[in-house]
Amino acid sequence: MPSPLPCSQPDLGKAAPGTGVWINRCHRQLPSSISPQLLEEIISHLSRLELLRAQEAAQVQAVSPLPQQVRILVDVLAGEGQPHLSQSLQSSIHTSNPMVQKHPESLQSSCGNGLETGALQRLTNLLLVEGLTDIQQKEHDILQVETTKGLPNVSKSIPLEKLFLPLSKVSIPPRISVTVGVAGIGKSTLVKLFVRSWAKGEINRDILFVLPLTFRELNTHEKLSAERLVCSVFPHLPEPGCASARTLLILDGLDEFKTPLDFSNTVVCTDPKKEIQVGSLITNIIRGNLLQEASVWVTSRPVAARQIPSGLVDRMTEIRGFRDAEMKDFLDQMFLDNRDLSSQVLQHIRANRSLHILCTIPGFCQISASSIAYFLRHSRDPSQEEPVVPRTMTEIYSYYFKMSLSGDWLEKPRETLRTEQAVNTSKKLVGSLGRLAFYGLLRRRHVFYEQDMKVYGIDPSLLHSILSTHLLLKEDTQTSTAYCFSHLTIQEFLAALYYHTAARRAIFDLFTENGMSWPKLGLLSHFRGAVQRALQAEEQHLDVFIRFLSGLLAPRVNRLLSGWLLVKDEHVGLRSQAVSALQDCLSAGPAVTSRAVNAMRCLHELQHTDTAKAVEEAMRRESLAGMLTPVNCAALAYLLQVSDVCLEETNLSNCLTYNVCKSLLPQLLFCHNLRLDNNQFKDDVMELLGSVLSRKDCQIQRLSLAENQISNKGAKALARSLLVNRSLMVLDLRSNSIGPTGARALGDALKKNQVLLSLNLQHNSIKEDGATFLAEALLTNHRLVTLHLQKNAIGAHGARKIAEALKQNCSLRELILSSNSVGDNGSIALAEALRVNHSLQSLDLQSNSISSTGVTALTAALCYNRGLLSLNLRENSISKEGGPAIARALRSNSTLRRLDLAANLLHDDGGRAIALAIKENRALTSLHLQWNFIQAKTAMALAQALQSNSSLASLDLQENAIGDEGMAALSAALKVNTTLADLHLQVASVGAAGAQALAEALKVNKSLQILDLRGNSLGVAGAKAVASALRVNRSLRWLSLQENSLGMDGAICIATALKGNHGLTYVNLQGNRIGQSGAKMISDTIRTNSPDCVVDV
Repeated sequence: MPSPLPCSQPDLGKAAPGTGVWINRCHRQLPSSISPQLLEEIISHLSRLELLRAQEAAQVQAVSPLPQQVRILVDVLAGEGQPHLSQSLQSSIHTSNPMVQKHPESLQSSCGNGLETGALQRLTNLLLVEGLTDIQQKEHDILQVETTKGLPNVSKSIPLEKLFLPLSKVSIPPRISVTVGVAGIGKSTLVKLFVRSWAKGEINRDILFVLPLTFRELNTHEKLSAERLVCSVFPHLPEPGCASARTLLILDGLDEFKTPLDFSNTVVCTDPKKEIQVGSLITNIIRGNLLQEASVWVTSRPVAARQIPSGLVDRMTEIRGFRDAEMKDFLDQMFLDNRDLSSQVLQHIRANRSLHILCTIPGFCQISASSIAYFLRHSRDPSQEEPVVPRTMTEIYSYYFKMSLSGDWLEKPRETLRTEQAVNTSKKLVGSLGRLAFYGLLRRRHVFYEQDMKVYGIDPSLLHSILSTHLLLKEDTQTSTAYCFSHLTIQEFLAALYYHTAARRAIFDLFTENGMSWPKLGLLSHFRGAVQRALQAEEQHLDVFIRFLSGLLAPRVNRLLSGWLLVKDEHVGLRSQAVSALQDCLSAGPAVTSRAVNAMRCLHELQHTDTAKAVEEAMRRESLAGMLTPVNCAALAYLLQVSDVCLEETNLSNCLTYNVCKSLLPQLLFCHNLRLDNNQFKDDVMELLGSVLSRKDCQIQRLSLAENQISNKGAKALARSLLVNRSLMVLDLRSNSIGPTGARALGDALKKNQVLLSLNLQHNSIKEDGATFLAEALLTNHRLVTLHLQKNAIGAHGARKIAEALKQNCSLRELILSSNSVGDNGSIALAEALRVNHSLQSLDLQSNSISSTGVTALTAALCYNRGLLSLNLRENSISKEGGPAIARALRSNSTLRRLDLAANLLHDDGGRAIALAIKENRALTSLHLQWNFIQAKTAMALAQALQSNSSLASLDLQENAIGDEGMAALSAALKVNTTLADLHLQVASVGAAGAQALAEALKVNKSLQILDLRGNSLGVAGAKAVASALRVNRSLRWLSLQENSLGMDGAICIATALKGNHGLTYVNLQGNRIGQSGAKMISDTIRTNSPDCVVDV
């Protein structure tokens, strides 16, 4: 049998320089590598593709022996000068080689184990990111998740099958791809999933070779050549060759590599046969000096990924954590035979916001869920004196280690629990593992080998028979066996446990392994030393270790582990001193750093929560002003991450100064909904906030800066940030003083920004020029949906400019121009825009001195417009002449839903015209006619309309003297109307007779839910009539009878009528001369008769 073609190996040298070069380079090896059967298949394949003419095929077959035939075929193809001929020959040889076919099969078997398809959906879509954020480069993985609240920055996603494909038709495939994710997020699982899917032929068929390697394996080598590296994963072809077949080299787990990558000082190597230091080999591969034609995929924790210069990375992706539904599915899979337990565990996780955030990491979720399930199974055990609900990280990991020591896992039957002797052996082993974990943590080592186990006196054979695989994972490589803790936090907890235990006897600094240091006596001294070490560390790899170390001093943890890993009640008196040591970290430096926040979390682990609770209560009462000392600022920063008070909105209004805001900037970065109103902020604070909004990891989506002292300079700072910001969707700057210049800066930013959806510039004195600048922005901005410009004196000229922009803009949905002196001229311009703009849905022109002339133009436009849903013309000068124009619009328009004409001059003539149109209109749902000098005639016309109208749900006739006659007409309509839900008749001159008519209607009406009768004259008789209706009515939810001269008798009638009425949830009886004692009696009566009803007396 011919030997395998050496050229089938991925190219290890430099790129092929041109067409046909592969054939020219490999023609000597080809004759000895192709069998007669394979040659026939190649000729047949190339002939079918019309790449080999019949005359040329006959020329090849006419000669003998076989080597001569192959040489002629090679000469023919090489002479064609076409690259696809070379590629076709390569493809034929590759796919026909049985050794090549064996490669996917071996990968499929090695990578298919342990992959649960139901839990992998999250990994099939990765987040496409532009690079590492500041927090990813500096912070511990756990702190990253806590600070960002478990939610990644707004990013595009990319399907796994397109991970190595071009993003567009004009781009090329990435050569160097990096995928980052925190510890336990599923990076290695992702690699296995990809390799298995490729091996089964499901994805990326264009990749001919996938070569998966882990840095754990590379740790076992001192030197390697590129050839040996490839052969270690692809041993089927012993002689490395020179093919240009597309290859993917996977390097999994950069964070586990024992040698830091040094891209600055590495010597260039282009010889694939030369053996060099493994770190230098990897840097040369990434730089493209070796394996130039291979694609490289590196996975890593974020902190380690920063070793690779960003300029060398063609594509960076990130693995996201669990969403809520995925977390539930994961727990259901964990507790497959006990769904009730799964639900209880999930309920407990969701009740603890900090825990819920961390459980977005699958690895942490598995540990937490196991611990909580263990607690739930033992919480009713009578042998347990005081079961402790696990809420802190230390408590959760304490339960987890109790399970490990006792062997009491959910999947094991209870009769297999360990004997006391086995438990004692486990404790000794935990001590040795703790020492390994601690000194490994100091050296930033997370993978260990058999020689490491020997150094620390650990017998690997005992390890797995006693502690199972829940603590330590074992992986056999080709050259050695590697061990790693099942999660980074397991190593950190064990390290803290070792330090806590060893510090009782240690007389030297434990951070110096050889014992040569200044004497250090007592746990408190060692604790302070550990805290200082963590503060001084350039990287924050000791932060979670310190958190666990603090938690081990907590009384609940001591009770939990006493007799297992701790001595009962030891170090009881040290807790207060440890609290002091941690509080000293809170006031160091002007800014609230992540380390200060971590110190607050350490205090939480210690169960010292006084400071945090005091600040949280002040946040609830909105009384933080004057109490934000450095310590309280640290507590506030901590609460921004964990408190339910900040869940929907972070309200820091009326409490911040420049210095406090500056100190909190790193934490404000991740507040999704941030209110900073009424803080007297000036332009210098806007410079600070602008720097925050400019960061690529900014997650602020809604920002309110209302009622501050921001001028055009501050607006310019915010505008500069909007040019690069990709998260902010709502910006509220109402009641500041940005002026026309500030509006211009924001307008220029809006021309490029395609993220902001809503901008509120109410009361900012932007004037005509400012409106002009914003109008120019609307011509090119296709993202802004809401624009509030009320009280800005933009005048008719400014309105005309905006109207011109609306003729082209198709994105704006809501525009508020109230109190701007728009007048009739501005209204006419806006009307012209409405004839062609069908995307605007809400237009507010309140208080703009618009007369019947302006409203005639607007309503004429409504006859053509098919987009506007809401029109506010409140507080203008629309006279009775405007009524018919409005009526014409209502007859022809079929889209307008809300029309507000309150506080105009319609009188009965205008009101009746509108009422007659309502009779025909089938679209309007809300009509406001408050304070329009309307009387009974209009009310009667409206009543007639209501008898046939089936769309109107809200009618406001407040401040109109419709009297008992008008009320009687409306009441008659209510007996047949089935759609009106809100009726407002405040100060409508309704007396007892009108109330009696209304009461009769309420007895049969089933749609009315809100009824406002404030400021009328119902009296006792009217109250009795309404009370009789309430006994049978079941639809009314809200009723106001305020200031109606009901007196004590009338109020009692209403109160007693509520017995048996289970619909009303609010009743207002204020201002009815009931008196204090009467009010209490009425209130008690209503509370007795209708306990769910709120009453204002």
